[in-house]
Amino acid sequence: MASEKKQTGKKAATAASKVLRDGRTSGDSKSAGGSALSQADKKSTKTTGGKAAEKASKVLQSGDTGGKSKKAAGSALAQKKTGKNKA
Repeated sequence: MASEKKQTGKKAATAASKVLRDGRTSGDSKSAGGSALSQADKKSTKTTGGKAAEKASKVLQSGDTGGKSKKAAGSALAQKKTGKNKA
């Protein structure tokens, strides 16, 4: 079964970029934003790693986190590798 390749969309990439540039943003949000932004290139084969996925999950569960951070975290989490690839 072929795996579906996902990438960060334009709106989520824009949100991730703003998250990374905002000095008030938490480290977890920046981690999620960086992960999402690194997967915005159509040629990218990157997936979100375990630590970044944990941080993205925390961002999504936080009541204090803004919409841009949540959008970036959601994109990063959607691109988490879920299993081992079998050749």
